Amino acid sequence: MADPEAQIPDVEDTPIEDVEMGAAEDGEGAEAEESMLPDIEPDLPARETFVDFFKSPIVELIVGTGEDQTVLTAHQAFLHKSPYFAELLSQSSSRRVDLPHDDLTAVGSFLEYLYNDEYFPKRLHPHSKDSALETDPTLPSPDDNGVALLRHARVYTLADKFGLPALKSLAHSKIHRTGSTARGEMAYARFVYKETSAEDTTIRKPVAAFWATRSHVLRHEADAKFRSMCLEFPQFAFDVLTLVLDQKEKGSGSGGGGGAGPSVVLPVPASGRKRARVSQG
Repeated sequence: MADPEAQIPDVEDTPIEDVEMGAAEDGEGAEAEESMLPDIEPDLPARETFVDFFKSPIVELIVGTGEDQTVLTAHQAFLHKSPYFAELLSQSSSRRVDLPHDDLTAVGSFLEYLYNDEYFPKRLHPHSKDSALETDPTLPSPDDNGVALLRHARVYTLADKFGLPALKSLAHSKIHRTGSTARGEMAYARFVYKETSAEDTTIRKPVAAFWATRSHVLRHEADAKFRSMCLEFPQFAFDVLTLVLDQKEKGSGSGGGGGAGPSVVLPVPASGRKRARVSQG
């Protein structure tokens, strides 16, 4: 008996609907397989632009008290650069901060730094250690009250309060680029020893060193003020005396047999020149 012939259907006899259905099912399977593949595209954080800072809410800073009270405004995102303000604003829904005991000019310099990474008077050549500062026409001449020195000193202490070490370093570098008179230097020294901690040798040590090498100036230009300063701040007198005695020991030669060495002649520079101190920036 003959075997039955195998019947192979003609492709042309296959309904078009069946072909399309099969193709569709194959496509759905491929899509299903693709959907099961892991997402390999990295999630990149959005870049924060300078414009984004200006989109943040406005915060009011109430500086001073009474008739001297002034209202300043700043964007919250800029203020968040300061750990002090970041914590303060995160703990309260109010966008108002009272600064009754802070200096208005120093707060203005602080805000200028937040926005521009600098404050007036700016360094003429920021990348040079010997760069001079811009001319400030508002400063008195001679600056017997130490206005310029005190301006930067107040920015220094404010930067310490607000947790901005870079601003502290900037203010400190400007102090060493600022000239004054003997009386102005004494006003600056009084502020430093009154407003900074005893551990802050960064700003205190140069002050003591400045006066330790200026005995002639003390006798002829600031004797009364120096005496008052020593009585008001004994630590200042001790720091100056320690440096003077250290210099005397180095000059006399402590390694010998105890004999008196040559006397030490301390330099006598003019009190109004720019200060030759070691600076941070």
